[in-house]
Amino acid sequence: MSPTPEPLLSGLELRKSFGSTTALNGASIEVRAGEIVAVTGPSGSGKSTLLHCLAGVLVPEVGTLTYRGSRLDHLPADERTRLRRVEFGLVLQFGLLVPELTALENVALPLLLERRRRTDARAAAMHWLDRLGVGDVAQSRADQMSGGQAQRVAIARALVTGPQVVFADEPTGALDTLTGERTLEVLLGAVRETGAALVVVTHDNRVAAHAEREVVLRDGTTEHAGASR
Repeated sequence: MSPTPEPLLSGLELRKSFGSTTALNGASIEVRAGEIVAVTGPSGSGKSTLLHCLAGVLVPEVGTLTYRGSRLDHLPADERTRLRRVEFGLVLQFGLLVPELTALENVALPLLLERRRRTDARAAAMHWLDRLGVGDVAQSRADQMSGGQAQRVAIARALVTGPQVVFADEPTGALDTLTGERTLEVLLGAVRETGAALVVVTHDNRVAAHAEREVVLRDGTTEHAGASR
């Protein structure tokens, strides 16, 4: 029996509060390279807060965040920001594209911020837009796209840098059932093809069913960490 690989990313006994409201109360999670993990639980259980801690957007008051064996929670804010540009990809419920930019410009933006040549950044962006089936909206802004198109553009932006981990917070929550299913298929297919790990926050059992493992939160605490399916 081969040994279990070390986690790529882990959060142990995480505690995070916003004023007098406790969002995380000792939650723990481990994510291995290439693994698809669903984080589920009732509304207000701390799912989104956990994801934002793992992505380095938030820093917990208590607990340990580790990425590739190093303390993520000890990194300065600018280094955590760069991680999210280069090694992490983030997909939110409403896409949150930069409204003044076209789809092509939105997807190329992380590469341009890393000082990649404009022609190379645009070529890589176009590659991902085509791959996700939205190359035809490359010159459109967010208000000129459907919800499904905008979410696919957001997925392309999350994948264009070749991230090690993709974080998705209710990626189909703002979409109708059919569009949501198609968008989920695109996201799952892309991460499996690239070998990225995926941490997806969802309240939808159909989304969670596609994960290899489910982590259930309740009242900010890990109720069930799940075994790989």
